[in-house]
Amino acid sequence: MKKVLVIGSGGTIGLCLLKFLLAEGKYEITAVDLKNNKSSKKLKKYRNRINVIYSDCLDRSLIDNLIKDHDYVYNLATCLPPLAEYKKGLCDIIETNVTENIIKAINYYNPNCHLIYGSSTSVYGSDNINNEINIDKLDYFNSAKVKTEKLIMKKCKNYTIVRVPLVLSDLRTDPFLYNIKKGSYIECITKEDAAYAFCKIIDKDKIVNRKILDIGLIRVNINDLINNILKYHGISFKYILSTIFEEKNYYSPVLSNSEKSNEILKYKNDSIESYYMRLKRRSRKRKINILIGRIILKIKRVK
Repeated sequence: MKKVLVIGSGGTIGLCLLKFLLAEGKYEITAVDLKNNKSSKKLKKYRNRINVIYSDCLDRSLIDNLIKDHDYVYNLATCLPPLAEYKKGLCDIIETNVTENIIKAINYYNPNCHLIYGSSTSVYGSDNINNEINIDKLDYFNSAKVKTEKLIMKKCKNYTIVRVPLVLSDLRTDPFLYNIKKGSYIECITKEDAAYAFCKIIDKDKIVNRKILDIGLIRVNINDLINNILKYHGISFKYILSTIFEEKNYYSPVLSNSEKSNEILKYKNDSIESYYMRLKRRSRKRKINILIGRIILKIKRVK
């Protein structure tokens, strides 16, 4: 039985990935995350089916011991905007330093271990369909992602880098779509399809080894997306906060090669319509929020 290590397992994609790996029924899984109320609550239901470890992945001895015994390691630990933009150096610690510890352990103890790293399509910048890196020096999040990718490509024997676009998930915890420039035509993906893409890498490990994959394939105008969120999910504190205070500096460009990744991994099962249906179902009890959201929509149309 193959042994799989998931670092950053309490995140949006990490939790979904655990479900898919368990559904495969052919892996021994170890999940690692920082211990806090959120991660403990989310990972609690998996304790009898997988190995759950709460720890800081900067702990070299922990990483060494785990890497020795695993065939695949997913590094999904990250520091997302806007927090990433407020503290210079935080992204480097979480992204680059953790990955460097993983690579050192792989090279020393387990050279055949396959590292799967979660990066971001935002490294391409805004409206970039030419698949060229285009980032600002003060963009700490994407600078750390690119630095980490280069480290992996230089020092790791077996790896796959997955660049993920805007993830459509739980709007109570993931408000990044509100930070995208109005009118932008974007590429995005549901958390389910993103996690499934990561899961399928194990089956296709020889094909995708030493490759960078862009995933996505849901393409939509950000204005239409936000209007439908107001319609089905309603008004929220995150929406108000982002509208008033946050900069519109998060990118999720439409790319030219995400279709190729789907041809290999066959991960796409969702559409924007299926996302809206789930959003509507999950938000049934938010009646007042939805009413206010639809009033705002009417005001926007009048303007």
